Amino acid sequence: MSPEIPHEEPLLDPESRARLPELYGAEEKGLDALAQVKFFTPDSNWTWYASEACVLLKDDRYVPVQDRTLDDPEVVDIIFFGLVSGHEIELGNFALSELQEIRGPLGLPVERDLYFQPKTLKELKALHERGLTG
Repeated sequence: MSPEIPHEEPLLDPESRARLPELYGAEEKGLDALAQVKFFTPDSNWTWYASEACVLLKDDRYVPVQDRTLDDPEVVDIIFFGLVSGHEIELGNFALSELQEIRGPLGLPVERDLYFQPKTLKELKALHERGLTG
C-alpha cells in the first residue's frame, strides 16, 4: 500500500472567490475594506491579504472573479488588491500566478490560511506593524 498523498488546497477556493468584490469595488472604504483571503509563506514572514480581485482576460479586460472559471481559455490571471506584509507593509496589487510561483527559503509554496476570518486592512496593518500576524 502506497502512502497517501496529502490533498493540496487551491490557493483561491470557490468560497473565497464568491466573497471577493471586484477591483475598486471597495475603494471608497479605504483601510476599512475587509480582507477576505489570507495567503502566506509557511517558511518566511511574507503574508498577502486580498480585499478585492478581478480576472484578467486575454483582451486585457478585467471582469469579476465570479464571472469566469479558472479553466476558461480566455483567463490570463487573477489580480488581487490588498495588504502585503514582507520587507515592508504596503497596499497594492498582486497576481495569483505570482503567488503560485513563490517559494520560501525552504522551498515551500504559498498557502491559503484555511482558518482566516475577514478583518479590515486597518486591523491587519496594525497587527503587522506591532510584529503580530493576522
